[in-house]
Amino acid sequence: MECRSGCAACCIYPSISSFIPGMPDGKPAGTACIHLADDFSCKIFNSPNRPKVCSGFQPEKIFCGESAVEAYEIIASLEGIPV
Repeated sequence: MECRSGCAACCIYPSISSFIPGMPDGKPAGTACIHLADDFSCKIFNSPNRPKVCSGFQPEKIFCGESAVEAYEIIASLEGIPV
């Protein structure tokens, strides 16, 4: 499965407990990563500073569903937060 352009569900909805450049304590669920651009792309995608937790998260139908909206709903429900 390919990552959907303009989705960014994985950059917003999951909590990340590990260090992210500029977010030393990670980020809470439902909070956009500070490296998320206005077009929903990752500003550090090809950077060596991109965290392993981010590069290791690969798109899978079980998390991404059939659309960006479905991805938001799936990941938010796993985190126990509203969309």
